[in-house]
Amino acid sequence: MDFLCYHRDRPGSLALREQLIEAHWSYMDGFAKELIARGPTLADDGETPTGSVHILDLPGPAAARAFAFDEPNHQAGAYRDVLLRRWRNTLGRTMWDFPGGRTGGNRYLVLGFGAGEGADLVAPPGRDDDLIAHGPLLSDDGATWLGTAVLLQASDPEAARAVLTQDRYAAIEVHNWRFGGRPS
Repeated sequence: MDFLCYHRDRPGSLALREQLIEAHWSYMDGFAKELIARGPTLADDGETPTGSVHILDLPGPAAARAFAFDEPNHQAGAYRDVLLRRWRNTLGRTMWDFPGGRTGGNRYLVLGFGAGEGADLVAPPGRDDDLIAHGPLLSDDGATWLGTAVLLQASDPEAARAVLTQDRYAAIEVHNWRFGGRPS
C-alpha cells in the first residue's frame, strides 16, 4: 500500500531540523526500498524548508503511522502537524525514474483536498515530461477519495495548480519542492 506523508514544519524549527539532519537521513535510509518520492517543501526563497514529503510503499496504515510518528524530526518537535493519507501511484514509478532528472526547473507539491466523487484519479495524458508523482489521496481502507497529491515540474505555481481540476476541490495548496535525500 502506498502512503503520502507530509510533515509541516513548526515555525522557528529550522535550527532543530539542521541539528537533526543526519538522524533524519539515517532514518530514511532504513526505508530506501520503500520510498517512491521524498524531499523538502520550501519557502518562497527556494532554500528555507517548510516541510518534508515522503511517499512510500508500506504494509498498511499502522506501519505508515509508525513511519510518520517515529521520524526523528517529529519526535523532537520540529513539525507542527502531519498529513498522512493512503495514496495510489498512478504513474507506477518512483521519482528516480522521472525523465527530467533530479535537478532543473521549478518543482512543486500540489495538494488538492476534496470530498464526494473523486477527481483526477488518473494522471493526465501526455505529461510524462513534467509529472514526477501523481495519485489520489484516499482513506485508510482505500475506499474514499479525499483529494489528490502531485509532484511536478512547472513554470510557476499557477501552472502547477492547473494540473488539478480546479472546481473539484475545496482547497488546493501549492508548495515549492525539491528532490530529497543525502547530497551526492
